[in-house]
Amino acid sequence: MIPVFKPHIGSETILAAAQSLDLGWLGMGSLVKEFEDAIARYLEIESPREVVAVNTCTSALHLALILAGVGPGDEVITPALNNIGDFQAISMCGATPVFADIREHDLGLDPDAIEPLLGPRVKAVIALHYMGIPCQIQAIRDITRKHGLRLIEDVAHATGTRMPGGRPLGAEGDLACFSFDAIKTLTCVDGGLVVTRDAAEAARLHPLRLLGMTQPNERLYSNSRAYKYDVLGPGYRYHLANLHAAIGSSQLRRLPEFIANRRHYCRLYKQLLEDIPGIVTPPGDFTDCSMFIFVLRVLGGRRQELMDYLKEHGVETGIHWMVANQLTWLRDARGAHTIPTTDRIGAEILTLPLWSFMPEATIVNVANHIRTFFGRPIVSTSTYPIHNVASEKF
Repeated sequence: MIPVFKPHIGSETILAAAQSLDLGWLGMGSLVKEFEDAIARYLEIESPREVVAVNTCTSALHLALILAGVGPGDEVITPALNNIGDFQAISMCGATPVFADIREHDLGLDPDAIEPLLGPRVKAVIALHYMGIPCQIQAIRDITRKHGLRLIEDVAHATGTRMPGGRPLGAEGDLACFSFDAIKTLTCVDGGLVVTRDAAEAARLHPLRLLGMTQPNERLYSNSRAYKYDVLGPGYRYHLANLHAAIGSSQLRRLPEFIANRRHYCRLYKQLLEDIPGIVTPPGDFTDCSMFIFVLRVLGGRRQELMDYLKEHGVETGIHWMVANQLTWLRDARGAHTIPTTDRIGAEILTLPLWSFMPEATIVNVANHIRTFFGRPIVSTSTYPIHNVASEKF
């Protein structure tokens, strides 16, 4: 079975993990600081903005919402085509999600859908960069600034994607959250990150990620622990461990390669599939995009039929994700019944296999099964010689 996801765990990652274990300090320590510094350089984070590493993106979203002042009885506008972690993070604050529709072009939050949903309880907006393709983030920033709302960019899919003009997603704006879980382009096994707008907000997060304890980061980053501390309020067990940070740092050193080959694979998929009536491929040629997944839209109500056919032929597929208004918990959330584009596209999306250093013959094989399903002629693997993905310039 060809899997949807397959992490790339090379010798450098195995060595980094072994060296972190040999260090003998398994909690948050010096390797977390090294990872934070390295990812800040990669993302071109500039003062006064800072990064705070945590154990998952759900934790990052929860902490970002706390910084945004979201609390019991508040509302957060978000697309219903989103990971369940975003909705759980909102719930952990005692707030509720409000669903705004998406744009058909990039499957990101539609700026025009935000203002009709505004009300006195709305405190923040979460905007997801779906697949790794930027949403209309500047227009969304303009709206949130106009209305005095905090904006949280969910960059879980898009570590390494750059905005038009060259700046990495998450390097500017308000708050940004990243995911480094087991299936992401860059994995820590599990991990997340909050990019704050200033040092004061980062300082608020440091005790929050470690059970509220006011131990100095300098001590924690030196692989030691203070046994005298204060606790000023609630906190969470959200810190990142040295082992996971070491894995993340090793992955970060190869991230340009990972991005280059995934970009190439997405272009190859698109070249092989975009002539097929009945499916829609993602927009553009993926320039400046760090692609986490490759998502088709299968028209005419044939998605399940295609999924079953591919499974019979050894190809696993996925759905990212079920639209949240189909979940019992959220089916009556505000906005759940007024998102027609989301409802339609949510019934069409299908995730194809994509991972770093895939054999191109695998992509051609998957594409040929799809072509056969739709009655299109198959293509020869000899037409697509091995591409030196590491040669792509950044």
